[in-house]
Amino acid sequence: MMHTYEHIIKKTKDFVKSELKNAEGGHDWFHILRVYNNSLLISKDEQVDEFVVALGALLHDIADSKFYDGDETVGPQKARVFLFGMNVDSAVIEHVLNIIKHISFKGGNEAQKFKSAELDVIQDADRLDALGALGIARTFNYGGFKNRKIFDPSIKPSLKMTKEEYKASTAPTINHFYEKLLLLKDRMNTKTGKKIALSRHKFMEQFLDQFYAEWDGEK
Repeated sequence: MMHTYEHIIKKTKDFVKSELKNAEGGHDWFHILRVYNNSLLISKDEQVDEFVVALGALLHDIADSKFYDGDETVGPQKARVFLFGMNVDSAVIEHVLNIIKHISFKGGNEAQKFKSAELDVIQDADRLDALGALGIARTFNYGGFKNRKIFDPSIKPSLKMTKEEYKASTAPTINHFYEKLLLLKDRMNTKTGKKIALSRHKFMEQFLDQFYAEWDGEK
């Protein structure tokens, strides 16, 4: 049975909503929807396959390894079974699976082993959601979810972590700004992504200035 582009996208949205109905607040359906919408926005200025972008954005966090004891195979496998069931072309399926496998920030200097224009777009959209006011909200939400300290001046950020150390880190939430969030603006791939990231980056810097001033009782 052949499915139209619109039908497959609608079914994918329904599938993702169902799978993530009990997800942690920073990795829920609304996060997916923001990444999807930002991916479509960024795509307007890029030469990409919009079908691959749409599917990749919708399925990129279908089973984030953070919530599966670090298992990075669950997401791609869930996506493969779903897309195969929708009779999506095998080349499209493989491309989407590669996007899911390679989209996330690994910490340290982990090299990205797969590249495509579609991955560039979705990666930028995903990273934009880790910046600015939304990035701040998601970061503290996840820190609370993991019962981490907000800030401890005696625990310094580590910028030389391996992928494994980054994933295993239990550092205070403020450290995450230095170990990931403030690094993202220089890792954006697209012109649109870089432009939006810059303003969101500045907002986070202002937030940190205000945070430290209040912490020290200056404001």
